[in-house]
Order: sequence, then C-alpha cells, then structure tokens
Amino acid sequence: MPQGDIFRMSIKYVKGVGEARARLLAKLGIYTVNDALNFFPRDYQDRSILKKINELQDGEECSVKATLVSDVTESKPRRNLSIIKTLVSDGTAFLSMTWFNQGYIKNYLKNGTEYVFFGKVKRNGMRLEMHNPVIETAEQSGKYTGRILPVYPLTKGLTQTHLRTVIENSLKLAENKFEEILPQNLREKYNLSQIGFSYEEIHFPQSLHHMEQARRRLVFEELLTLQLCLLKSKGISKEQKGNRFEPVDMSPLLNKLTFKLTSAQKKVFEEICNDMQSDRKMNRLIQGDVGSGKTIVAVMAIYMAAKNGYQSAFMVPTEILAEQHYRSVKQLFEDLGISVRLLTGSTKKKEKEEIKALAREGKIDVLIGTHAILEDDTEFYKLGLVITDEQHRFGVRQRAKLSVKGENPDLLVMTATPIPRTLTLTLYGDLDVSIIDELPPERKPIDTYAVNESYRERVYKFIRKNVAEGRQAYIVCPLVEDSGQIEAESAEGLAERIRDNELKGLRVGLIHGKMKSSEKDKVMRKFVDGQIDVLVSTTVIEVGVNVPNANLMVIENAERFGLSQLHQLRGRVGRGKYKSYCILFNQSKSDIARQRMEIMTSINNGFVISEKDLELRGPGDVFGVRQHGLPELKIANLYRDMDILKDVQKAVKHIIDNNLLLNDEYMLLNKKLDDIIKEKFNEISLN
Repeated sequence: MPQGDIFRMSIKYVKGVGEARARLLAKLGIYTVNDALNFFPRDYQDRSILKKINELQDGEECSVKATLVSDVTESKPRRNLSIIKTLVSDGTAFLSMTWFNQGYIKNYLKNGTEYVFFGKVKRNGMRLEMHNPVIETAEQSGKYTGRILPVYPLTKGLTQTHLRTVIENSLKLAENKFEEILPQNLREKYNLSQIGFSYEEIHFPQSLHHMEQARRRLVFEELLTLQLCLLKSKGISKEQKGNRFEPVDMSPLLNKLTFKLTSAQKKVFEEICNDMQSDRKMNRLIQGDVGSGKTIVAVMAIYMAAKNGYQSAFMVPTEILAEQHYRSVKQLFEDLGISVRLLTGSTKKKEKEEIKALAREGKIDVLIGTHAILEDDTEFYKLGLVITDEQHRFGVRQRAKLSVKGENPDLLVMTATPIPRTLTLTLYGDLDVSIIDELPPERKPIDTYAVNESYRERVYKFIRKNVAEGRQAYIVCPLVEDSGQIEAESAEGLAERIRDNELKGLRVGLIHGKMKSSEKDKVMRKFVDGQIDVLVSTTVIEVGVNVPNANLMVIENAERFGLSQLHQLRGRVGRGKYKSYCILFNQSKSDIARQRMEIMTSINNGFVISEKDLELRGPGDVFGVRQHGLPELKIANLYRDMDILKDVQKAVKHIIDNNLLLNDEYMLLNKKLDDIIKEKFNEISLN
C-alpha cells in the first residue's frame, strides 16, 4: 500500500479538483491522493475492440473506425430536443450515427474525415445505427476510445470523465513513489505483480490480463494485511492481563435446568472456564447453529463471574430479545442470590436512573439490555464479564466501548450465523472460536418443502389448519412495499391481500424494517403474546425472538435469499414442542435456484449450509460480511476471491509459524500492520 507525504496530500490540490469538486469527492470517501488511488473501479469498458461494420451484431458495445460519408443534419422536432445525424462507412458497410442534445458535435464532424466511434449497436430494420457514440478523430484516438476504461461508482455532480481525470492525475503524482511492503520471495511464490504496476493497471489497464494480474496482487495484499492484523491484535490481547476467576461449583444452577447439557455445550463451557481462570483476558466467540443452546452457556459464565464477586453486562440487538433474555435469566437466578436488571431505550427515566445508580454501587450482578448499556453514564462497580449476542450487529467499536467500562473484563461474543470454516480466520481472526456443533435432543428437525405457485391454495389451507390447532405462523417477504422494478412479493401488499382474502378472519400482523423500533416491538410483543395468528414480515425477524408457539414459516420468493439467510429464517420456528414446518415458495426455474431449494429441503445443519452457500455463490448469497464487524474491504470479494484467500491463508500460516514478521525483509509489512492496529485502536478509543 502507498505511504509518504504525497499520498496524504488533500485531494483538492490534485490538478482538476479544487474546493467544489473536493466536496463531491468527499461523498465517495475520497479526501486524499491515497483515497483516490484506493477507489477501485467497479467495472471496465473495453473500448479497445475495433470491429468492421459488416461484423456488428445488434446490442453489442464496441469501437468502429470509419469515415464520414454524408453531410451532418440537425433537426429540432420539439423544444429542448435536437437530433444530429450522419452516415459513416469503413468500406465494408454503412452505419448511421445519431446524437441527441449534443449540438457541439456538429462543429466537430467533417465530411471525409476518419474517426473512431464507441457505442452500442442498434438494428433498425435493415439499418445499423449507434446512438450518442463517444467520438475521437482516428489521428488523436487513445484517450476515450481504443483502450480499456475504468467504470467507477459515482455521486451526483461527478461524471466518469471527472473521476478518471482525478485518478489519472493522482497516479501521475504517485509515479515511482509506491512502497513495496511485500518481500520479493513472497511475491514470486504467489505470482504477485509489483505494487506500482498493480495500481496503474487496476485503474487504466493495457489489457484485461494485466488488470487481472493487478487485481490479484491488490486482493492478496488486502486479505494478507487484514488476517495478519487480526492475528497480531489477538496476540496483543493474549498479552493483556485479565481478571482471574476462581473455580465455582455449578451444580446449584445446573440443578435448576429442565434439560441436560449436550457434550458440545460442556466442551465449550470448559474452554470458557479455562479462559476465565487464566491471567489473560478472554476474547472468545461462541458460534452455534440456531437453537443449539448458546445462551445457557453464557448464563453459566455469568454465574461463575457473580460467584467471584464480579458484575456482568449482557448486550443484545433488540429490546424484545433483551426482555426475553431478562425473563429467562432472572428466573434461573431467582433464589441463587444473583440480582438481574433490564436496561433498554424504553426503560422509564426514573427507573433508568435507579438501575444505573445500583450498577455503579455494585448492587446489580447482571445488567441485560440493548445499546442503552453503552451510554456514557452507565457505569459499573466491578465489571468482569461482557457478553454480546448476535455479534455481527455490534462492531469492534461497540465491544471496545463496553470493555472500557471495567478493568479489562472478559469478553464473550455469540452468533447464530454459521460461518464457513474457510472464512473463520478472515472474519474472526482476533477471537478464539468455540463451536457448539450439536443440537439438544429435544430440538426436532424442521420439515422443509420447496413449492411453486400451484401450491398456494394448499399452503393457505395448511396455515388455517395450524392456527385452528392453536399455533402461529410467519410469512416472510423479500420487499417492504410493491416495486415497479422487481417482481417479488412485498410484505405490505401480501398482508393487505391475505387479510381481505385467503386468510380472512385470522389476525394478521405486519412488521418490516422501515417501521420505528417502538412500532416493531409493539407488533412483535403481540405475536409473542399470541394476539397475532400470522405475522407477515421482511427479514427483520431473522435474528432473535423466541416464539415457541410458532411452528410454521412460509418464505415468499425464496430464490431471492441466500442459503444462510433462509436457514436463519427457518430457525425462527421449531422452538417449542410442536412439529414445525418451513415452506419455500420458489418462483425461479433456474438451475441455481433448484440446487438451493434441494439443499434447504435436505440439510438442517447450518454449518454445512454455509459451506454450500459459499460453493454456489449465487446472486444475493453474500451474507453481509460488513455486518460481521469486518473492516470494509476495498477490492477483495470473499466469494469471488476464494482461491486467492486460500493462498493468503497458506502465506499467513507460513509467516506466523516461522515468526517471519521479525525478519528484515518483512520489516515494512510489519510496520504497516502496526500502523493499521494503532489507527484502529485510536479510532475505537475516540468513539
């Protein structure tokens, strides 16, 4: 990655920018020359392909070298519309050229002159034509035609030409100033191009082969620095002194449970005990499939902390989930001498002040809540354990903010989103990972069926039958409201329709992401309390609430969801003693959709599904990596670049196993890692 003063220079001083354009570039996150160089193209337009007119196909984009063979005509059929037309030929055939509202073109075009045109070919009867083609004289071609041009994400007020000019001028400033942080032997081993070449060719490639070489190098470096940073952070955290907890007799708590722990739960709790009883700070992630019993393991850790005289903070993403955890934890600790309180945004002001005072004085052992726990005036007397549920909803900053409320409290994060093994190091390299990989024996598999539209009536009858038996159902839609662009079921439209038609007489509720939190909580509470029979929803119900009475999940346009997401949604049912079902409406006939549905109907294991999700990599399968608290990747794509990721993991293993970061040839890479960690640490401590 580039270093040095020129790279830190404000973008407004780059030729062609200035104050006004710098403000527009800031909207894209471009403040410095370095930002511009790392603002990578989202696509490329290959204008280097020259074709003969008689080879042109309807709909293709390409360049044509041809001579003007007719006069240029201009017509104005109505106000605000001017049309310029001419005819060109390259000796093989004729091609009509048309420009709309581009009056200046008329003065540029001269009969008998040869030009290069780039545009989309359109067949109009027997004639071929191009609309609004890019144009250069054949003598001067090479800036806008005859080459591969980058296509960047834009913001209002900036054009591709503006952005290309800014990045081209930034590259000129940086020429010969790029610092090579990867040792030569590493580059040779993994076939990685030099850094200067990579930046030039990723933005303005001489060929698509060069672009791929450049991209491979930049992706490799980005993933390598990310993984090494995470491992280095983990190394730093392992050196951090933590609270040393004494062993505790767990039987008073375990005797209150109505079930026996699985061997996976016992194994994971043993790993937690080892961390808590050591001198170092615990940084552990519990990964477990939906319903695998992560919460009870967290409760056992809380019990151990409380019996050692320490307080615990348990943070979850939604109020209703916080309430649910509060009720179950309070019940378990009721006569064990451990006090539990709930703190959310809805807690009344007077009660909030009282809870915060008790926490400060050490009179509360466990505080369960939402982001309200992060407020500056929420203080603890002796915080020893921090737990966050659904880790991807809380970034690194929020975890750090909670941690500084105590003297290096132990940290336990939990997620029900199974991550493929190949990605665990990339996503969670800074945490020790524990996996609960078996379901409790009472947890029944959910029968899953993929159906098409012809089954709709039967499905609604099935919903009615289940409701008549006292059960409840979810119906999940991909959209909030009807869209002209996307043919898919919307939650609002479906709720309205079934209320008046197919499920008339049943109590139908609606919940989606555009509603206020208080509205969502209100609807969800009604569903939990059994006042709603059928809840129509978007994916907002993917994480969280436990409704044991709901035994039927219907997913509309299932082909629009990734496998991991479908599995998360399915996990909302099957939480009680009733036989549960998941019905997937598949509207697609594509092969990939068929494969997805087969996987969902035959596999109930979330970890296997996440691996399959990765294999298929269909559109919409990317389970928002940024949600997982991962720094934003500028060029790498964890799906497309799986082969590069595997090479990176081999390189990381070799570097760590042989302690190479201390060697001279790795000095610049090591310095880069330290700079990133320092920057991230400062960012966290400032927030």
